[in-house]
This record gives sequence, structure tokens and C-alpha cells, in this order.
Amino acid sequence: MKTDWAEENLQTIRTLMERSAVYRRALAPIMLLSGMLGVAAAIAGLLVQLNSFPEFLALWFSTATLATVGAFLIARRQALKDKEVFWSPPTRRVAQSLLPPFLAGLFFGVFPAFMHAPPEAALLVALVWILFYGCALHAAGFFMPRGIRVFGWLFIASGCVLFCAFMADLPQGDGTGYYLMGFFFGVLHLAYGAYLYLTERKYPVA
Repeated sequence: MKTDWAEENLQTIRTLMERSAVYRRALAPIMLLSGMLGVAAAIAGLLVQLNSFPEFLALWFSTATLATVGAFLIARRQALKDKEVFWSPPTRRVAQSLLPPFLAGLFFGVFPAFMHAPPEAALLVALVWILFYGCALHAAGFFMPRGIRVFGWLFIASGCVLFCAFMADLPQGDGTGYYLMGFFFGVLHLAYGAYLYLTERKYPVA
């Protein structure tokens, strides 16, 4: 029984390594889509002045839902194009690695809403999301191209530094949360997606 389990894990890891280039190609359009949605959401929140905490949550949860659906459709199209099974053991491993940080981020976003948190809570929640998202990327990096782990560390390190900086002098509902979300989940994703596209030819399919 243990032998079968070990063989299955080894086969899964081997398949993940072989499909690294495939995952890399799918990641580029996903990052660009997420980046465009992030920038658009930040601009909309600032222009429409969605300053209350519930409005902040509603906007970014909607954006996250659109990004998730878009990523699913892009990944599924890539799997069909390469004649791969979409919900394969490697895909399940990636999903399992992403799930704990995402659920933790969801909890820390929803819980303050029930506590009638003030507008300043948007900034703290944005920092928590940045940290947990970085953890999720780093966890998934074991099964994906190495660059995703570096990208995850960028979120983790930046989130820690910003958390310490803002705790010393917390801004009072001036839209800083939107600027943070727009930069990290918008601009950085666009930059990383562009990098993946520009360097794709250096990583031929295995």
C-alpha cells in the first residue's frame, strides 16, 4: 500500500516537472488578466470613492471572483489545446497548496465586516491579503516554475515591511488600501505576465 502511494507521488512530481513549461505558458495570460482586473478595480474604487469597508470588500471580492473564473477558463483552454486532463493529480496538488492561504485570506477579509470595522480596516486587510497571497504563490511554486516562488517572496517581504511601516502611523481612510491593491494585484501582475511572455522562448516545452 505504501509502495503504491510512493509511486503515485513520484509519478505526480515527475509529471509536474515535465509540464513546467506548459504551466508557464498558461500563467502568462492569467497574470495579465489578473493585473488588468486589479488595476481596473483600484481605479474604479478611487474614482467612485468606495470608502466604506463593506464597499471595499465587495469590490475586491468581485474582482477576485472574476480573476478566478478567468484563470479557470484560461487553464482549461490550455489543457484542451495540449490534450491534457484538466483536473489531473498535478492540478489537484497545485490547488491543495493554494487553498489554505486563500481560505485564511478570505476569513480575515470577511470577519472584520461582521465586526463593523471602520474604513481604516481596508488597509490592514489589504496587507493581510498581500501576505497570504505571497504564501500561496510560494506554496504553489514547488509544482510550478521557480519564478513564481520569487514572486511570492516579493509579496511576503513587501507585506511585512509595509505592515511595520503602517503600524507606526496608520493612514486614516485616504484610499491607501486601493493603491496597495492596485499596485500588488494589478501592476505587479502585469509586469510578471509581461516578463513571462517576453522570456517564453527561452524555456521550450520539455
